[in-house]
Amino acid sequence: MVPHLVTALTGPINELEQRILDSMPAIERWFRLEWMEHTPPFYSSVDVRNAGFKLAPVDTNLFPGGWNHLTPDMLPLAVQAAMAAIEKICPEARNLLVIPENHSDNTFYLSNVAQLRRIFHMAGLNVRIGSIDPAIKKATTVDLPNGESVTLEPVIRGKRRLGVKDFDPCTILLNNDLRAGVPGILEDIHEQYLLPPLHAGRATRRMSKHFKCYEEVAKRLGKLLGVDPWLINPLFEKCGEVNLTEGVGMDCLSTNVDALLTKIRRKYKEYGIKEKPFVMVKADNGTHGMGIVTVRDAKDLEELCQRVQVKAQSEGVRPASQDILVQEGVLTKERMHDAVAEPVVYMMDRYVVGGFYRVHAGRGVDEDLSAPGSSFVPLAFEQSTHLPQPGVKPGASAPNRFYMYGVVGRLAMLAASYELEATDPDAEVYD
Repeated sequence: MVPHLVTALTGPINELEQRILDSMPAIERWFRLEWMEHTPPFYSSVDVRNAGFKLAPVDTNLFPGGWNHLTPDMLPLAVQAAMAAIEKICPEARNLLVIPENHSDNTFYLSNVAQLRRIFHMAGLNVRIGSIDPAIKKATTVDLPNGESVTLEPVIRGKRRLGVKDFDPCTILLNNDLRAGVPGILEDIHEQYLLPPLHAGRATRRMSKHFKCYEEVAKRLGKLLGVDPWLINPLFEKCGEVNLTEGVGMDCLSTNVDALLTKIRRKYKEYGIKEKPFVMVKADNGTHGMGIVTVRDAKDLEELCQRVQVKAQSEGVRPASQDILVQEGVLTKERMHDAVAEPVVYMMDRYVVGGFYRVHAGRGVDEDLSAPGSSFVPLAFEQSTHLPQPGVKPGASAPNRFYMYGVVGRLAMLAASYELEATDPDAEVYD
């Protein structure tokens, strides 16, 4: 089933869908050549927004949770992709250690860990779950709502290796985004594969770097397709060292919000779009400390400052200055059961393995849906994103819509590959 898309705005997207379908062999060859030169992230998920006149990623997660939202029909693809990914990294791998977030009491999150364990077990690996949570001092079994259970075991650190009791893994898979920084127990591991690499963690990664890389690959794909790259690329600006509680850096923020809104208005006028432009203001490191705020006018920033100040006073904290990303807001015109929805595309290695819709009945079309109260509807990706149906009228075919989402998702994954190469602290630098 294709979610309802407001029909008045489907023209440009249908045209883009047609162009993508017509160019499918060229697109697949282009991706194939890129993956010969660049290593895809081990796994990733991409939040995509479909405005009807624009289709663009708004966030790329290199430590995706939510694997439990994939339907059983999607598992074979995930297992095959896991086999391919492991084969490239450590063909003789026997043991895999998964290190989750420190949410030992969150059964919703741990259901995702159980799904990852299932995928890699079916890919031919012995899998154990090793926790770096100081509260886990012995093997702890947690029962899950679906009748399954996961056992969290305290990680044991040797001189150069990590493991759990009586288990020495070749590969360590992080499902922990390291937003609080890299704990010492994960540093200086030289004899095992650590995936994703530590510099992919939220504490060191910057979304502005990612979207700069995305802008580069979107321009190249746009040229290949013969379309304006803006149709698949969210514009952005960056402000360094902003402290909303103390009003520091507000001039930079206000100037960048104004400049970006002006650019978006120009594009809207070019395409005859009647919607009111907006931007999303969020932390550049992708953490959710300040939340993701919709801003339609630079004057709105005063209200944002006041809100942050009130929150800081009530919680008794003094947030540090941080870099801020000002990103073009992309409406979502998709609906699931009358609630606002956005697709989330899941990938492993270079393959799209599935996805779902994030749905939020309490949010508007111009708001962030990754918030308390959201739900997940996996039905939409029942049909494979790999089998589009050329010749079917644009906008009428679920596989075609999802193939288009998969192209944008893989483009964001390619951008993440460029980003990780550029930020690798161990990369060799040639003069």
